[in-house]
Amino acid sequence: MGNSGRVERRTVLKAAGASVVASGLAATAGCGGGESGAGDGTVTIRYAWWGADERAKRINRSIALFEKKYPKIKVQTDFQDYAAFWEKFQTQAAGGNPPDVFQNAVGFLRKYDKRGILFDLKSQIDAGNLSLKGFRAGVEKVGQVDGKQLGIPVGSNTMSLVIDEKVFEKAGVTPKRGWTWDEYFAALKRIHDTQKVAGDTGYFSIMYLYDLYLRQNGKAFFTEDGLGFDEADLTEWWTDGYNRVKAGIITDPQRVEQDKPKSSLSAGHAASEFTWDNFTVRYTAEGDSSYGLAPIPTTDGKQTGQYLASLMLSASAHTKHPKEVAQFIDFMVHDPEVGKQMGYDRGILATTEQFDAFQPSDAPSKAIARYEQDVAAAGVLGVITPHPAGADTVEAAFLRVGGDMSQGTTKVSDAVKQFFSEAKTALAV
Repeated sequence: MGNSGRVERRTVLKAAGASVVASGLAATAGCGGGESGAGDGTVTIRYAWWGADERAKRINRSIALFEKKYPKIKVQTDFQDYAAFWEKFQTQAAGGNPPDVFQNAVGFLRKYDKRGILFDLKSQIDAGNLSLKGFRAGVEKVGQVDGKQLGIPVGSNTMSLVIDEKVFEKAGVTPKRGWTWDEYFAALKRIHDTQKVAGDTGYFSIMYLYDLYLRQNGKAFFTEDGLGFDEADLTEWWTDGYNRVKAGIITDPQRVEQDKPKSSLSAGHAASEFTWDNFTVRYTAEGDSSYGLAPIPTTDGKQTGQYLASLMLSASAHTKHPKEVAQFIDFMVHDPEVGKQMGYDRGILATTEQFDAFQPSDAPSKAIARYEQDVAAAGVLGVITPHPAGADTVEAAFLRVGGDMSQGTTKVSDAVKQFFSEAKTALAV
């Protein structure tokens, strides 16, 4: 949820599935995550995140603001790309020496809490060192698991449908809030038939989109301890997807691979793509058409199943500096100047102080902010489905196996069995 786009996420999830859960983590009690305090009372905390150079520049400028306000707290930084971050984090956590503060996501909360790695920030909230006030649309709940506050959101995003506005207009298709899946798929066929281009880049292997579809139908991708759907559900979803690929309504998966690192939407080989709303800035940068955000299709014409997801900051249960860690997190999520520095790099700013302070100047960012405001105003936002330990590996498997199925290298029935087998193993860890 905070990477540069869907193509990058496809790549790193494959790596994550192979490496992130390769070995168990042994939580070594008593090992400190931060350096000892200096003689003058100065302490150093370690902060790690994943992301590109631009994110690092923004974060380092924000840290400079923090250290100016808190001269007795120094922040040592470290960042890598997504897969390398989690590989290094796993090694550090296994040795009882994870960073004091680190970027996190909902798919990892139960996993690392189960292994004694995450610090429950509730004690620091109660102590007044960290505030949960001012978060937009209840997004602070994303970091809450089993009564614990294991993460504090820095940004929010929700699933969206990005469309090539020119193609939709030429095809005579106008997306409207409350349109159904049948109407969406009929629109894709119309686009294919009249504009001679695929309607969608490939929706069927996006775990978070399938979660929305399941939620619309009274289920969910995850329960607190496993999967919330059965083989019959997935067989129907993947069969429909495969048939649309064969009919040309969905972009040929080989073409999708050839278009990388571009999206097939911005490459002109599809008219729409589902992704997190804050990823949508990529299309304007990559393509030469006009791109917009359209409503998620529904089952009943009302509920989209949407929720706010989030990148967040978590703390190590091994930190020797819980107060300073809490003060750092509080500053990074509430300070208006930090909001101006970070912009929407990690999603729409999570707190009202930062959201109001940052005024986007580019059209894509303005559209993203307006989209989230409209979704919240529509009253369709629910609470994110809890993710069990192993959810990250399950997501990687869903993407990979779904991709194999779409290319015809694996039959739908075999793909479904393979996914459930891999998911059962991942969730049993």
